[in-house]
Order: sequence, then C-alpha cells, then structure tokens
Amino acid sequence: MNFLDTLDPLLKTLWFIALPTSLVFAIQTILTFAGMDSHDGLSADFNSDLHGGDAPFQLFSFRNLINFLLGFSWTGISFYQLVPNPVWLVSLCVIVGVLFVAVFFLIIRQIERLGEDNSFRISNALNKTGSVYLTITGMKKGVGKVQVSVNGAFHELDAITENEKLESSSLVRIVRIESNNLVVVERI
Repeated sequence: MNFLDTLDPLLKTLWFIALPTSLVFAIQTILTFAGMDSHDGLSADFNSDLHGGDAPFQLFSFRNLINFLLGFSWTGISFYQLVPNPVWLVSLCVIVGVLFVAVFFLIIRQIERLGEDNSFRISNALNKTGSVYLTITGMKKGVGKVQVSVNGAFHELDAITENEKLESSSLVRIVRIESNNLVVVERI
C-alpha cells in the first residue's frame, strides 16, 4: 500500500476506511446469497428498537455500520477532487452514508412485504367448501369430520349439521363456526 503514503491525510483516512469496509461488505454479500446471514453474532449493548414494535431492522447493527462506512468512504474518495473544502466533503460523506442506511432500510421493508402469514385461523374457513371425511349424523346429534382447504393447505375440522345425515365424500359448505375446531356444514 505504498500509494497511500503520498496522499493527503483526509484522503488516506478515507482509503483506510474504504478498503476493509469493502472487503467486509463483499463477505456479507456472499454470505447473504449463500443463506448464512441469519445471525451475525454481533449485537449492541443497548436496545436500539426506536419504533416500539417487533421489527427485524435495527438502527445500530454491524450491517448498518458497514453500509454507512461504505457510502461515507467511497463518496469521500470519489468527490475528493471536486469538493476542495474538507468540511463540505465530510458533510457530503455523512449524508451519503445515511442515505446508504436508508436505502438498505427501504429494501428490507419491501422484502418484508413479500412475506405472508399462512397460519390457520378457523374464521378463514367460513363459507369454504370441503368434503366429509367421517360421516356426520344429522340434527346436531353426532360430530363428524370435514376436510377443507384454507390458504392452500388442507385442514381436518370437527363438523355437525343441522339437517340430514351426511355420508363420507359428500360435498359441503361451512355455514357457521361453533367453536375453535367445530363447524356447522350444509350439503352443496
């Protein structure tokens, strides 16, 4: 690294920040695409959750530090010749570093929106059609079972009917929910 010896102290500092930060960023990127970024092993000594909710984005994290330093250092190196005033240059570097963290935050928010909650709620089964799995005796006398597809997954629910007996394989529609696992069905 002999080329750093002749540089101005500010530019030399920016290079000393940019090179290791870029290396760590490249390693993080490779590990992310390899699926090994679930826990980086580093955590802050304080609670940095500024939203009051359970969010996967933490303001003070190792990844955000790397993002900030990456934007900060490479902006300084890129604009060193164009912005002669060091105060203005460092201010521009800080702004771009914060923008890097903000862009990362926006990307994470968009990725979160791609997820969906597929947990089963019996209320989602209302008005769905299914088939009788175990015979249901009529007039609310005996409990049988129905299979119904909710959110792309089949569920087996206890069922009663207010009408006639429903044989196995009969097509039914769920008309009411009685309790956590008991539904009222009618023949289609």
